[in-house]
Amino acid sequence: MTTPLLTTRIHPGPDPVLLIHGLASNGTAEWERTGFVAALAAVGRGAIVVDLPGHGAGPALARGAATTSDLGAALGDLIAESGQEQGDVIGYSMGARLAWAVAGTGRVRRLVLGALSPMDPFGALDVDALQKAVGGAAPSDPMVGMFAQMLRTPGLDAAAVVGLIDALHAEPFDFHEDVPAVPTLFLAGVDDQMSQGAERLADAVPGSQLVRVPGDHFAAVASPEFRDQAVAFVAA
Repeated sequence: MTTPLLTTRIHPGPDPVLLIHGLASNGTAEWERTGFVAALAAVGRGAIVVDLPGHGAGPALARGAATTSDLGAALGDLIAESGQEQGDVIGYSMGARLAWAVAGTGRVRRLVLGALSPMDPFGALDVDALQKAVGGAAPSDPMVGMFAQMLRTPGLDAAAVVGLIDALHAEPFDFHEDVPAVPTLFLAGVDDQMSQGAERLADAVPGSQLVRVPGDHFAAVASPEFRDQAVAFVAA
């Protein structure tokens, strides 16, 4: 199913868990091929797998067409459309940032945030320069160059991903605001430099847990330890 902001695939089962992938990935690569959906099915849960704009089968998105709040609301609507007043949500990296926004809609029962950084790379990013770099201009800012290189990943619609990044840039992340008031598990790779400040996040969310798993920022989500921790938390 495709909406103006999201494409979704529903894996049947009770109380489906909403799964939100990270930047330069997609729902198939992050959740379906890694056995995550199968692990949820093994504990009697369905899954709602999302492709964000510009990723996988995700829709196009122009700059200025959406904000983080718009995306959070659209993701929260998926929980309601699944027949749940509140549902469990697992997000990774950029997907964790969006999962935090979903918690603000009141639709979330339990929350798993993987590889979330207390620093906001999107808020600090020069999106105009990124758009030019995607078009072939040589960036002078190393961060812009890093993001431009990521957007060259095969299978991405770079223009739509710039639109998604612009949505996140429009509402910079502050982990002291809209703090989730639901049971929350933070998962971070032991070699993930981007989430080395995860303790600050856990301290900001009352009653939350932080667990370190093997891997760096790109590998941790595929580790059995990440999957087992996340599935056990939402199955409790």
